[in-house]
Amino acid sequence: MNFINTGVVMHRFGLLKAFAVIVLALAGPNAMAQQGKVEVLWLGHAAFRIATPGGKVIVIDPALSAIPATPPEYKNLEALGKVDLLLVTHGHWDHITDAPAIAKLNKIPMYAPGDLNMALTTLGVLPPAQLPRSNKGGRIAPVPGIKLTLTHAEHASVYVWRNPVTNKDETHPGGEPVGYIIELENGFRIWHMGDTGVFGDMKWIAEYYKPDVVMIPIGGVFTMDAADAAYALRELIKPKVAIPMHYRTTPGAKTPPQVLAEALGETAIKVLQMKPGEKVEF
Repeated sequence: MNFINTGVVMHRFGLLKAFAVIVLALAGPNAMAQQGKVEVLWLGHAAFRIATPGGKVIVIDPALSAIPATPPEYKNLEALGKVDLLLVTHGHWDHITDAPAIAKLNKIPMYAPGDLNMALTTLGVLPPAQLPRSNKGGRIAPVPGIKLTLTHAEHASVYVWRNPVTNKDETHPGGEPVGYIIELENGFRIWHMGDTGVFGDMKWIAEYYKPDVVMIPIGGVFTMDAADAAYALRELIKPKVAIPMHYRTTPGAKTPPQVLAEALGETAIKVLQMKPGEKVEF
């Protein structure tokens, strides 16, 4: 794994007493809980597995079986281990493909934009109890110790469903796309931006929620490209750490992360160039 502008990355814990160096993670979620650390595993594209200090496992936007860049071992969904919280940002195939199967495997709800989950309820993709409805703004506590806020994302959302009667694909409204501010047990905050273009309220979101790590799309065509993402990071968000995502996987989204580094120039923001299957600790 390469680090752009590497160094000590400080983050907030409770009363802003911050510490820790980003290192490759070797421990599982139980060890992470004992050490009070956060483990982030990039599964490729927009998919992440987060192990929290309290021993919870969060999976975001899993389309593991459909994305060529997914590490082969994670094509088997059981390799994720026990999942406690499942998040989907919008209805496009490259973000939701395996989410219903993970919800069934772990007997947990799938959290997604409310209107998307309403469509999935109507289609019978999952039982209603596994498709809770929520929307942008406010906070929910989907599992003990974890707080979740849905944020704006400048994108689109539809859900393509294979009708079992006709055996043909149907396109259904997928509600509004979202990002997620995820606050962990120790106050550490992650902003998974979902698929998005630049919008002015990125500045307000960053100032209000103060994310420690931002997962930001850079591929272009369907989301921000590297120049857009660099502007958003440098002028609007100003995070401590950024993890580029959503590039080199879907058609057209080919921007390499090195271009983001060039567009950012000299900055205190630490940009982590991760490979699918790599982990970092905070």
